[in-house]
Amino acid sequence: MKLNLLLKDIHPTNICGDSDLEITGVNIDSRRIADGHLFIAMKGTQVDGHQFIGKAIEQGAKAILLEDMPEKKAEGVTYIQVESTEDCAGKVATVFYGEPSKRLKLVGVTGTNGKTTIATLLYNMFRKFGHKAGLLSTVCNYIDGEAVPASHTTPDPIELNQLLHQMVEAGCEYAFMECSSHAIHQKRIGGLEFAGGIFTNLTRDHLDYHKTFENYRDAKKMFFDGLSKNAFSIINADDKNGMVMVQNTKSTVKTYSTQRAADFKARLLECHFEGMYLEVDGREVGVQFIGKFNVSNLLAVYGAAVMLGKEPDDILVVLSTLKSVNGRLDPISSPDGWTAIVDYAHTPDALENVLNAIHEVLNGKGRVITVCGAGGNRDKGKRPLMAQEAVKQSDKVIITSDNPRFENPQAIIDDMLAGLNAQQTKKVISIVDRREAIRTALMMASKGDVILIAGKGHEDYQEIEGVKHHFDDHEVVKEYIG
Repeated sequence: MKLNLLLKDIHPTNICGDSDLEITGVNIDSRRIADGHLFIAMKGTQVDGHQFIGKAIEQGAKAILLEDMPEKKAEGVTYIQVESTEDCAGKVATVFYGEPSKRLKLVGVTGTNGKTTIATLLYNMFRKFGHKAGLLSTVCNYIDGEAVPASHTTPDPIELNQLLHQMVEAGCEYAFMECSSHAIHQKRIGGLEFAGGIFTNLTRDHLDYHKTFENYRDAKKMFFDGLSKNAFSIINADDKNGMVMVQNTKSTVKTYSTQRAADFKARLLECHFEGMYLEVDGREVGVQFIGKFNVSNLLAVYGAAVMLGKEPDDILVVLSTLKSVNGRLDPISSPDGWTAIVDYAHTPDALENVLNAIHEVLNGKGRVITVCGAGGNRDKGKRPLMAQEAVKQSDKVIITSDNPRFENPQAIIDDMLAGLNAQQTKKVISIVDRREAIRTALMMASKGDVILIAGKGHEDYQEIEGVKHHFDDHEVVKEYIG
């Protein structure tokens, strides 16, 4: 593709060199540059890509998109200066890959909790309807039925457009995507055209990055600000931030609720560990999920499917066949009559939701033993809040390691324990080794009890000092059962 065509959606302040070059690839990682590529020098949160311009040219880059023009310029290389490479990266990538988001119906899901569940269920639903579909999620990316491992909730703009292009080439008509606050703020979804957006909820998370709750909220809002008048927005009316999200959107706004009047309405009729009976817009349906928060998630899926043109009765038939996402309220039953539940809950709100769901089913007929921790090098403010939430709704709590990353695991545990008073600490023990903590909880369990193992869910690793070690909560439970 010609360089001047590639730059059609951005506004360079200066171009030094030939803009009629043939560009064979686009990248923000100098290690992936090959002959004829355009290298985009991004000023990231950790590293400034301008430091790697020389390396990119050595690798064969013929053009550089940058913010700071160098005094010395390599011969035969074109330099394109812009105010913000972050703003331009997505726009350039989507042009290079043939504007794939315009060639399928792309739906983004944002919010603190529920993104993975909603995006994955929509993907599974539309494949059951007979459509080819793609998925971009925390757990895994899929190009129709082909799995592509995920490294971030939302990939970088180059990888993202490449994946969407592959979906189009594979014949996908729809794509469903988690949109994290980091990705929105860092313009990783820049240049994409969305058919619709879904807002789940907003609670404290990622304040290590955003610094304030208002910044976090506004990052999510940017997604809806960018939707076109041809798109739809579906917001959770039960969250006070729902209407804030769509204050400035051009899209068609629809609401969903389990508590008040809304465009899409549902209520819980019955709940068991095997599933729930719901009433959705006046129709009854049985689903293989538990928890009131999952009623909201399923309602968002239902609403999005309606907005994408599917008939309500057909949607409910498919909804009744769908199963929970890996690592989200995954029950494992033991021969001794207790149940272990593995869940990704890693915020105070998510922990509250999962424990509420367990109590809804138990109805006072068994104890709840909770194993939880908190991630290292992340928002420290939520650590004592998570401990408080666990203690409030559990008979016994074991605080342990999650992904300590580069922090001392015991220091993270101490931060959690600092949120508890003397009475609350009587319910708590701390065990740094996560495997030992899980086994201890299982040893405590009696018939009818539930052991919640929270924080890692689908993850099959534990990150310690920058190294990922294989670790799967499901495996530890199954090994113990034998």
